[in-house]
Amino acid sequence: MFPALERQAARYAELEKQLLDSDVLSNVPRMLEIRKEMGSLAKIAAAVRRFHSLEGDIDAAKMMVDEETDHEAREYARGELSQLQAQHRELSVELEDMATAGDSITRGACIMEIRAGTGGDEAALFAKDLYDMYLAWCGQRGWKTELLEFSPTELGGLKEVVFSITGDGAFHALQFESGGHRVQRVPETEQQGRVHTSAATVAVLPEADEVEIDIRPEDLEVDTMRAGGPGGQKVNKTESAVRITHLPTGIVVKCQDEKSQHKNRAKAMRVLRSRILEQQQQKLHSERSEVRRTLVGSGDRSERIRTYNFPQNRLTDHRCNLTLYKLDRIIQGDLNDLITELLAFDRNERLKASEERL
Repeated sequence: MFPALERQAARYAELEKQLLDSDVLSNVPRMLEIRKEMGSLAKIAAAVRRFHSLEGDIDAAKMMVDEETDHEAREYARGELSQLQAQHRELSVELEDMATAGDSITRGACIMEIRAGTGGDEAALFAKDLYDMYLAWCGQRGWKTELLEFSPTELGGLKEVVFSITGDGAFHALQFESGGHRVQRVPETEQQGRVHTSAATVAVLPEADEVEIDIRPEDLEVDTMRAGGPGGQKVNKTESAVRITHLPTGIVVKCQDEKSQHKNRAKAMRVLRSRILEQQQQKLHSERSEVRRTLVGSGDRSERIRTYNFPQNRLTDHRCNLTLYKLDRIIQGDLNDLITELLAFDRNERLKASEERL
């Protein structure tokens, strides 16, 4: 077993006992603090407990194999032992991932932001392609998506889109999509068949809850305005759009997707909490990149991570030197091979870093 995971499981058990204390039950802030910490440890604690339970079952099955005199009963016990050992091996790999992946593996929901970069209309169309690609993959996995901000262009592209993704392991799977995405293809408006290069940026933020990121009302500057539509569309006559500035960090979030000012404010606060959490994690990302080669890198969204070459049907991820010649399928949402490779690469790098520190 991994000592760090054992300590976290023990801490979870300690918190369970604290929740039964009458003094804690009467102290709502303390109870919320305990539940928050338990939430971050629950997945690890459950896996550690399953691991120890399997060890006990394996010992019992081995004893049956050694002591059973009936041939048929002994063969049944051997089959049971084989299944338990297979489950034990699978869980060992899962625990190894938990030990090396940091807190990303325990997080569920995330917020994804996609923005058109250099390249004009073609960049906006590429941003829309990326949005559709991620929506398709999330749909395949049964994850729920919710639109938070949407700024389309007249030609059907996107200046910017912000949406949440809710599902088990969503942030862990998508965390390495942050960065600059470059596309090389012939735009539909190009009459001479020349390949153009344009770009979009993606940011994946772990969604933070109200307990995790406490924002004081006095630290906020809230402005309301009329929501405008693209390309001469009818604008909203009420001031439903909301812009929130977090004064201590200077982070600004705007939301106008809903007709209700209250709903826009709630969505903007979700994005704001996640951006504050992301900023807090930048120092950790910088420290990671100093000790090992990392997919997260510096957290700089302008850092180019991937090229989508349509004439060659090729996708290249520049961080792990992965090249796949099935871009047509990837852009339709077939991301499994790509994301599996990125997670495996990061896991191996973490294991190398752990070995170097020993």
